[in-house]
Order: sequence, then structure tokens, then C-alpha cells
Amino acid sequence: MTPAGQVEHRVVKKPNGGRRRSKARRGATNPGEARLAYALITPTLLMLALIVGYPIIKAVYQSFLTDPGLDQASGLFTAGDAWFGLHNYTHWLLQQCATSNGGYTACPSGTPGSQFWESVGVTVGFTVVACTLETVIGMVFALMMHRAFRGRAMVRVSILIPWAIPTAVTSKLWQVMFDPQGCINKILGTHYAWTSSLWPARCAIVIADTWKTTPFIALLILAGLQNIPEETYEAAKIDGANAWRRFTSVTLPLVKPALAVAVIFRALDTLRMYDLPKILTGGANGTTTSSILVVDQLTRGVNSASALSTITFVFIFVIAFGLVRLFNTNILGAQTKAVR
Repeated sequence: MTPAGQVEHRVVKKPNGGRRRSKARRGATNPGEARLAYALITPTLLMLALIVGYPIIKAVYQSFLTDPGLDQASGLFTAGDAWFGLHNYTHWLLQQCATSNGGYTACPSGTPGSQFWESVGVTVGFTVVACTLETVIGMVFALMMHRAFRGRAMVRVSILIPWAIPTAVTSKLWQVMFDPQGCINKILGTHYAWTSSLWPARCAIVIADTWKTTPFIALLILAGLQNIPEETYEAAKIDGANAWRRFTSVTLPLVKPALAVAVIFRALDTLRMYDLPKILTGGANGTTTSSILVVDQLTRGVNSASALSTITFVFIFVIAFGLVRLFNTNILGAQTKAVR
């Protein structure tokens, strides 16, 4: 019995069987299911090890070996594949070439050994300039495609057409347009040989790459825009925010995850750029990227090219890791501010 006005609280104890059942539900996977899972993923792991793991390990191992050719110290032809240590890496990183007396000196200007850091600078320059232009123009296109107006479907299709064209076709198309007698010079009233000098050739590659891949960034940003509720914009309008304020305070923070993915993907793709400059300029006039240098080195020595490809892989991996950390920090910071 309890006094009037008070509620009696009773604690009902669950039987031990219920506790065991709850622990069993939260416990480890059934041994039979675990064996089945291992059996199902084993073929995939073996295939990845064969297709991805073995070539990487083989390339790293070959980067420590010599290439077939003339031995500068003895003057005799060697079959190569002898242990060479880190000399292939110092050849590229320190731009050192072997001498006839068995020593090493700075590689002559214009040789592949002296072009590594130049190709890195060209690659990074293309990445920064092209990704910046593609992000800005892609944002404009995404905002345009997100608006509701008559003929929006046709506009979306026309914007996405350049991305659907193969890169080799795009390169040939712009090669014709940048010809001294092409339509670009006729429109501008100039007589530039765009692919025959340093900065016009670089500008031509940036223009062609921006035209080709801006729709990719626009498409990813558009996907992020479509996830923003319209009520958010209505609330901002009620609070008196103008169009620029709504873009900087609502659109940009909420679309930042999709924008981060787009920038990271495009940066990695541009850092590996090969086909566009190779077809458009042949890698000449200061347009040799790291990928072009790797492929060209394969005709001179596989082992030295393996060292160069390993360096390029590490270089791209470090930049990718930095971009992921940078954008992840910004996204988390923006989400924290939004919650507060």
C-alpha cells in the first residue's frame, strides 16, 4: 500500500534468458556466416592483389635496378637489371646523370633527367588554374541549371555535351581551332601560333581542359543544390537576406560537401593529365606534364621510368591526402557552426 497521491514504482526484473538473448543479438557473427563472408570476398581480394598489388610491387622493385645500355664507367653494354639502389630516384629528384668516370653530375639542360621539376611545376600550374576556372564556371552553370525555366532540359543537355565527348576528339577539335588559320585567330583578329610558343600553348591546354571538364563539376554541384530545401531560402528571404547573402550564407555552406568532392576529383584527374596536352601540343613548348614524362621515359628505360612513376604516385597521393584533410576540416567546421 502507498500513501494517497503517490504512485507506486515497481521494478520488473527481466529473466536471465532475455538478457542472454539480447547479448546474443549484440554479439559476434555466426561462425558459419563469417566463413561464408570470407569465402565470398576472397576471390575479390585475390583479383585485386593480382591486378593492383603485383604491378605496384613490381614497379617499386624495378625502380631499384639498372636499365640495359652502355655503362659509362666501363664503356661496355650491360643487360641491366642489376641492383642500383636509390640512383634512379636521385637521377630524377636531384637531376643527376652518370658520367664516363663512374661519377654523377647535373643532367644537361633539355634531357629527361633535367625535366622532372619542370614537369611538376607545369602539372601543378595546370591543376591550380584549370580547377579554379572549372569550379567558378561550374558553379555558375549549376546555379543556372538549378533554376526552373522553360527549356531547362535543353540547357542541361547542351552544357553536358563537352563532357560526353572523348578527350582525344576534344584535343583534335581544339587543335584545329587553335591553328594559325583556325577560327580562334579569326574571331580574335590575331595570328598566334597557339601551340608553337610557351604561354599560348599553356593557355590553349587550360582553355580546352576547362571547356571539356567544367560540366563534370557543374553536374556534381547541381546534385548538391538539389538537396537544399526550398524552405531554407524562404526563411532567408523573410530575414531580409539578398541574393548574394543567400548564396554566401546558405548555398555555399550547404553545397560544400559536393563541391569538395568535385574539386578533389578534378584535381586528381588534372594531376594525371596526359592525353590532352600530348595530342594538342605533343608535350612541347613547356607543356610536358609528369604523366607525359613517365610515358616518354618508358622508351628509354623501364626501370628508370618505374622510379619516376613511383615518385609521381607519391606526389599525387600526398596532394590528394592534403586536399581530403583540408576539405574535411572545412566541412566539419561548417557543420559545427550550422548546429550552433
